[in-house]
Amino acid sequence: MSWNDRVRQGTDLSAAIDALRAQGEVTEFVSPPDFSYGPKGPMEFERLIGSGVHKAFTVETPEDLIGLRHWLSEANDYVFGHVCYDVKNLLESVTSKHSPRVGFPLVRMVIPEHVAILQHGKWVIHSHGPLPVIELRVAGRPVIGPVHSGMKNAEYRQIVEQILHHIQLGDIYETNFCVEHFATDTVIDPALFFEHMMKDSMAPFSCRVAHGSRHLLCASPERFMTKVGDRVFSQPMKGTNRRRTDNVLAMDELKYDPKERAENIMITDLVRNDLSKFAAKGSVTVDSLCEVHPFAHINQMVSTVSCLLQEGAHPLDVLLGAFPMGSMTGAPKMRAMQLMDRYENFGRGLFSGSVGYFTPDLDFDFNVVIRSILYDDELKNLSFPTGGAITINSDPLREWEECQLKAEAMRRSLIEHGKQGS
Repeated sequence: MSWNDRVRQGTDLSAAIDALRAQGEVTEFVSPPDFSYGPKGPMEFERLIGSGVHKAFTVETPEDLIGLRHWLSEANDYVFGHVCYDVKNLLESVTSKHSPRVGFPLVRMVIPEHVAILQHGKWVIHSHGPLPVIELRVAGRPVIGPVHSGMKNAEYRQIVEQILHHIQLGDIYETNFCVEHFATDTVIDPALFFEHMMKDSMAPFSCRVAHGSRHLLCASPERFMTKVGDRVFSQPMKGTNRRRTDNVLAMDELKYDPKERAENIMITDLVRNDLSKFAAKGSVTVDSLCEVHPFAHINQMVSTVSCLLQEGAHPLDVLLGAFPMGSMTGAPKMRAMQLMDRYENFGRGLFSGSVGYFTPDLDFDFNVVIRSILYDDELKNLSFPTGGAITINSDPLREWEECQLKAEAMRRSLIEHGKQGS
């Protein structure tokens, strides 16, 4: 590895960790063991923090993707990064009509100056240089502007009816239709807000990204893809209901709901096709189908698909070959993306994208960016889209209610954070 000898370990490194988390470029993952399900990723941790920039690569053009492939091959280091939904425009013949309210680079991969890993209650910090100076920071008082929905109930239901018409014509079989919730003139403390978010809605693929003035605060329950050795796993998530006091019954209701199962099975089949592009012949398997898992406020239906990689398949090609993930697009994927660009009235940006890390030997683990707040502390803009799958059996009112259910946790966290300023 290319680390220097500055390795610090111990249980009491709180001041150093605070300094790392306060840097202008940070990617932080939270992986609570109580929420783990499915295959293990390439690293075991409770917290994983990449702080500062040792080297970085940013993508804005198709040619940059070729450069990134070479850059990753030469990195020989831990790489943290994100892929925005609109990378689809570099991969496929599609466009985006709207710009996101909070704009991140299409792809940014960073070899951090420092990597901190929390395992079994013990921190280890690897550094390429000296730790940053700890600066006292006075957080601004949170000010939460009114939260608006970019689409009202009646308009949403009317568009769902139009999408159902496309399905009836055989234009598509399923799509993921999203609505933006947003606030302007809003001030939050992103790192502190993320901690409150984790207390309320911790999930196995949670993460925080800080890139200058732009922030992602994500409590995602969904994995996009992980590579461990020569095996790749993807875990599409489709099917949702509210967690209840009698949650065993609620989970059974979800497990045997024919509409929810149909959503999940269609996307699982799409993922099988995506993985087959780089799979060894005959190796694509469905390891589990339509399993239901409980989370903080909701239950989710998850399937697991895996394959052995073809010899010589580059990990970046595998990751991008299945991007954007089927659970956030639909089937057929191309047509679903085209229609959602027509019917959605906002730019998804990093929402529906992915955040993750590569190890020095190019194993990786990347999530699906959902259950997330995007925030620009310079423009004071905040956005949290939600969405759901539309299939032939969808009821427009029920789909609207699912969008609102998924937004509840973010609304609640914003209200609680705003109370700190009163």
